[in-house]
This record gives sequence, C-alpha cells and structure tokens, in this order.
Amino acid sequence: MTAYREERQMKVHTVAAVLAVVCGVVADLSRAEWAILALTIAMVITLELVNTAVERIVDMVTEEYHPLAEKAKDIAAGAVLVGAIASVIVGICLFGTRVIEWMGGL
Repeated sequence: MTAYREERQMKVHTVAAVLAVVCGVVADLSRAEWAILALTIAMVITLELVNTAVERIVDMVTEEYHPLAEKAKDIAAGAVLVGAIASVIVGICLFGTRVIEWMGGL
C-alpha cells in the first residue's frame, strides 16, 4: 500500500491492470489466457515494487550523487521497462485478434 500511495508509476500500472482485467472479461478469456494475464500483471507489479525498494535503499544509503547509485536505480527502472514491454506484447497476443474482429476485420 505504501508503494501505491507514494509511487505514481504504481498507480499507472494498477490502472493498466484493471483495464486489462476488464478487457479480459469482455473478451471472455480462456482459463489459460487468464493465467497468462494474471502472471503478466503480477510480473509488472512485482518489478515495480522491486524498483521502488531499490530506489529507497539507495536513497537511504547515500544522499550524495554516486554513479553506482544512479546505475542501480537505472537498472531497476530498466527491469520495469522490460516487463512493461513484455506485457504489451502479451496484451497484443491475447487481445489483438479479438480487437481486429471487433473492429470489423480491418
């Protein structure tokens, strides 16, 4: 809850997760597809929590600029970015065909 209250990106990921679940309900996902969606959401939220923890620990250890501290924060943020990109790919795989059919088979 602390991360949700204090981290803007956690709110963004939560909204995206809720939208994905709503889309899953509308698309009538299979059990396997729900499992994939749930694991994908959990992965992104987990990566964001780890990123937040790394940022807090680095800030606790040093208030001065240090290149290793910056690299640690950048690497943790990069992990979230990779997870977010993977989640978009999963979303395209789960919903892409359905969206195209819904739009009339563009």
